[in-house]
Amino acid sequence: MRKSVKTKNRKEAATKVTATPRLKQPKAAKATTEREAFPVAQPAPGIELVLADALQWMAERDENSVHAIVTDPPYGLIEFDEREHAKLRKGKGGVWRIPPSFDGSKRSPLPRFTVLTPADRERLTSFFAAFAFQAQRILVPGGHLVIASNPLVSSTTFAAIETSGLEKRGELIRIVKTLRGGDRPKGSEVEFAGVSVMPRSSWEPWGLFRKRISEATVADNLRKWGTGGFKRLSADEPFRDIVEAAPAREIERAIAPHPSIKPQKLMRHIVGHVLPLGKGVVYDPFAGSGSTLAAAASLGVKAIGTERDALYFAMAAQAIPKLAAL
Repeated sequence: MRKSVKTKNRKEAATKVTATPRLKQPKAAKATTEREAFPVAQPAPGIELVLADALQWMAERDENSVHAIVTDPPYGLIEFDEREHAKLRKGKGGVWRIPPSFDGSKRSPLPRFTVLTPADRERLTSFFAAFAFQAQRILVPGGHLVIASNPLVSSTTFAAIETSGLEKRGELIRIVKTLRGGDRPKGSEVEFAGVSVMPRSSWEPWGLFRKRISEATVADNLRKWGTGGFKRLSADEPFRDIVEAAPAREIERAIAPHPSIKPQKLMRHIVGHVLPLGKGVVYDPFAGSGSTLAAAASLGVKAIGTERDALYFAMAAQAIPKLAAL
């Protein structure tokens, strides 16, 4: 999807974060084939952040080695490529829409997912099919993939994920007020003052997928692997598929200025319930701001994240312990 981070950039990023997280080289793999040694930061106890391309890292990971995957991927194919990312960092916008400032508030940029062409959607399908193949390989039987999307591309990405053999178990609907959609026709706002080109988005779909259980029953799978379901909200209340979670707070955005940062309230809710027995390893392939790993750190859950962008890797390594402490 995006070009791989060059080895030189990996080394430079690893050097930049040595002051706070402890960097180490991963232990030698047990496999007979030689594996690449990716730079690894340990920003909190039980947390590893790896500077690596997600698909490459997963391809080298042992089968049945993570118990859940929780992630918010760059599901618009072009907004996170190097050219558009450079425009975003310079405040130029590009395919990113820089929302207007009003009420004294500065708002985060939003990607224009509607610019995807049929060819883009084909590449999107190919990428998520390849991603899901690796995801189902490294998940233990009964392990869940919980993956964020948006109403415009979720049907495409979720259908691609199902081709891997992962079972779709529903969707977690996040109720959230956003600035995406609801605009009047551009250039004709006065003439068509009563028109919204598309609805103002007030929800966000998270796909719920499960690797097939290996045992005869979910109970047996729980006994063997510790997976197969979600942790209940309480003894009397099951895990539900709707959650209200506002955008990340200002203090969170200040700690981790990533355009797609997810709020700790939401990530702690998901990470705290995706392991039904509270044991196992959670993996975030697209770590970004580090919000998933920070949520895991705050809950005492072991977690691994990969991030291919050297700048975001360095930022997340610094941000994770601060977000976890909130």
